[in-house]
Amino acid sequence: MRLGRSTADWAKDIKIDQPGVIAPWVARVATSVLYPLARLLFRARLRGIEHLPNDKPFLLVANHSAGAGIAEIMSFIALYLRHAGSQHRLAGFALPQGFSVFPLSRLLKSIGAIPSSYEAAQQTLTQGVPILVFPGGDHETLRPVWQANRVDFGGRTGFLKIARDAGVPIVPLGIHGSHYTCPVFLRAQWLAWVLVVPRLIGLKRWGVSLTGLLGAAAIFACVPLAIEWRALIVWLWLGSPLVFLPIVPWRITMTIGAAIEPEKLFADKDCLPGALTQVEHVVERLVLDGKSIQ
Repeated sequence: MRLGRSTADWAKDIKIDQPGVIAPWVARVATSVLYPLARLLFRARLRGIEHLPNDKPFLLVANHSAGAGIAEIMSFIALYLRHAGSQHRLAGFALPQGFSVFPLSRLLKSIGAIPSSYEAAQQTLTQGVPILVFPGGDHETLRPVWQANRVDFGGRTGFLKIARDAGVPIVPLGIHGSHYTCPVFLRAQWLAWVLVVPRLIGLKRWGVSLTGLLGAAAIFACVPLAIEWRALIVWLWLGSPLVFLPIVPWRITMTIGAAIEPEKLFADKDCLPGALTQVEHVVERLVLDGKSIQ
């Protein structure tokens, strides 16, 4: 593992076999385990699935929350398979680094995920398979909890270039409530360097969450070791993905909006910032719409 390796470098070595194809065992687990959990723990709902085009590929563009987005991803997979079925393929963008770490690599391939790269996206769309994209990435998912209903893709326009060049529509997806399942209080680039592990896997920023703070407090209070060893354990804990486990059973509402056709979004092909603002506003309206029916 090379420190500072870029996302593009990680993506080059990944072979895409069957984008959007759900393994049978995943479908069974989603139906028998994930769906009941999503309904019980998060009272998850998926609205507006009728807005998904049936005759062409598209980008399903959503806001991202709670550090690793565990609650929202689990809920979306369970409800999408329940409503649409595994025959309607949908490939989710995932960090390329995850395809190199077992067993996460096996899981990503089993749910039909693809590395978040331009080449992988073009290959997938060419096959007629739509893609689920969280453009905000770690910038958005690590935003402070008091910005939970704000959609901020961090100025990233890569997904817009993909949609423009492939001539596919963007379908907005607003997710409300998932950020409260694992509240984040601090987002900083220096944290990724201080905690080391995030930088080793190619992440530029990291966050401090409620799960992380409670875990650190429990370690200091309950682990019968010298304070130096407890401090080391806390340091390792705060840099692990486990600090983003959802621990608050908040209601999650996912709302799919009407597709935005490329000829409307890219009337001015050189004005990607304007298209970005438009998509962010539409997704944020769907987030607030989900809030209003909580």
